[in-house]
Amino acid sequence: MIAANNVTYRVGKKALFEDVNIKFTEGNCYGLIGANGAGKSTFLKILSGELDTTNGDITITPGQRLSVLEQDHFKYDEFTVLDTVIAGNQRLYDIMKEKEAIYMKEDFTDEDGIRAGELESEFAEMNGYEAEADAATLLNGLGIDTALHYSVMKDLNGSEKVKVLLARALFGNPDILLLDEPTNHLDMDAINWLEEFLINFDNTVIVVSHDRYFLNKVCTQTADIDYGKIQLYAGNYDFWYESSQLLIKQMKEANKKKEEKIKELQEFISRFSANASKSKQATSRKRALEKIQLDEIKPSSRKYPYIDFRPDREIGNEVLFVEDICYTAEDGTKLLDHVSFTMGHDDKIAFVGGNELAKTALFQILAGELEPDSGSYKWGVTTSQAYFPKDNTKEFDCDYTITDWLMGYSPVKDVTYVRGFLGRMLFPGEDGVKKVKVLSGGEKVRCLLSKMMISGANCLIFDEPTNHLDMESITALNTGVVKFPGVVLFSCHDHQFVQTSANRIIEILPDGTIIDKVTTYDEYLANDEMARKRTIYQAQVEDDEN
Repeated sequence: MIAANNVTYRVGKKALFEDVNIKFTEGNCYGLIGANGAGKSTFLKILSGELDTTNGDITITPGQRLSVLEQDHFKYDEFTVLDTVIAGNQRLYDIMKEKEAIYMKEDFTDEDGIRAGELESEFAEMNGYEAEADAATLLNGLGIDTALHYSVMKDLNGSEKVKVLLARALFGNPDILLLDEPTNHLDMDAINWLEEFLINFDNTVIVVSHDRYFLNKVCTQTADIDYGKIQLYAGNYDFWYESSQLLIKQMKEANKKKEEKIKELQEFISRFSANASKSKQATSRKRALEKIQLDEIKPSSRKYPYIDFRPDREIGNEVLFVEDICYTAEDGTKLLDHVSFTMGHDDKIAFVGGNELAKTALFQILAGELEPDSGSYKWGVTTSQAYFPKDNTKEFDCDYTITDWLMGYSPVKDVTYVRGFLGRMLFPGEDGVKKVKVLSGGEKVRCLLSKMMISGANCLIFDEPTNHLDMESITALNTGVVKFPGVVLFSCHDHQFVQTSANRIIEILPDGTIIDKVTTYDEYLANDEMARKRTIYQAQVEDDEN
């Protein structure tokens, strides 16, 4: 159990949290939600002890171990992958290293023998002899190949490091697990594995995530941060949303009844306060009136952008023809191998698969930013394209203000017109003079979405558009894509976004070829899972026969 007791946390004069009391108990997975800037990550840091409270304290059941998903991807660059994971249980790791040091001594003394015996006993109690096997199981589950387990962390790429740090947090069955955006940079297989791990995890989990499907799958409780307070709701994210909306509705209905009663009492008092025979009743009504208190209904601090892609031209029947496209990366890796498909005027295609570079390369080719090694593609004459790049660094490497930056892409060179689009994306008038180079990741994404809206394109290409967005912006983008009357090609790790937006799935396989199916994402995953089970079963049969 971990609890916050009368916790207040101030940044300067501003109180991010005020007198927060909340208890997180064993056997539950808590989704910590709130608007951008509400303090979700800060609260996790307070719970972990990384940040000190201004007032109040954090209590943990004595003897329980707390584990945190670390965000510094370079912190363990000099460690091996297995050591990084096992060190997630620091006491176990320290014992392991001390044992090794003792046994390496040339002048092994009696005292060393006694100490080694003590360490061996404690090591056995902590299941230390299974540590490497347990760490390997976590790594394999998250998609880190066995061949990398003894590699040094600095030799891994960014996605691999994220998975190792996640395995480190999960290692050793911690009593309390704090996870800040654990699905970021994970492929779908790794996310599915993590979902199953957390569903079967018996201890306390507190997780921050912008992935609605993930929260719905793993969370048993939802802790909502709003106005410096944390309100606990039973159930997952969808339960929270329905419960919070129902609570507001009930408060409004209760207030309406109270207002009707107030009006009735006021009318009686007004009519009979001067009437001597009714004066006692009027006085009684005044007392009753004074006792009626309307419930304060604060609007949520959450802000939803308004994302509405309106094409300037209706799309024709001929949209996109891709024929035999091949592309090889600079290191010689074959990313795309004779990729061919035809896109219809009603298609919204989700590109899936673990090879992120292949998806990005294909989108860059279709957007005209990259030349294929061979093959060709052709957009229909009625089409116009807008492209959302995964890496937007070049887009904002300038000294323009937000308004001037968007003006450069606007067909209408009018400040009021441009600021209308910025206002929809939660950039009020004074924000229009901010320099684009100082924007946060989420603000840059909202600028790019403004650019795509203002373009009037009828073909949209998105390469991981939900990265850096908060829950509200993801929801708004999801709605905008579903409503969009044109065609969409996209990659996205948000399960709900893919399921609700796509009517066709193209998986880019590790060898650069594709599987193309007209289906929903959930149906695709179900069929894919059955195919995997058949493959495993066939392999087992062949092993038995051999």
